[in-house]
Amino acid sequence: MLCIFWDQEGPIYYELLKPGGTVNTDLYKQQLFNLNDAILEKHEQYEKRQHKVIFLDDNAPSHRAKPTKDIVKALGWEPLAHAAYSTDLAPSDYHPFTSFKRIG
Repeated sequence: MLCIFWDQEGPIYYELLKPGGTVNTDLYKQQLFNLNDAILEKHEQYEKRQHKVIFLDDNAPSHRAKPTKDIVKALGWEPLAHAAYSTDLAPSDYHPFTSFKRIG
């Protein structure tokens, strides 16, 4: 399974799980810390700007867990709600693939 995080410029951090692997709360929390490190490493402008990181994820149980929400808050990110049963496509349904087309 590919776990990928991106911004308007393309992928920031990704992680490949072993076949059959799943994302539980502990793994997702670690991914968020890794993402924060990648943001700071690759995008120095995030440290300097006054705007928060606006963070959108889906409604997977590991994303809704209180420890996950606490980490997002501690990192100073602003969660952006996406309706669970929205008729709109989730950004993850199309955005990574357009980024990959630009790469290769």
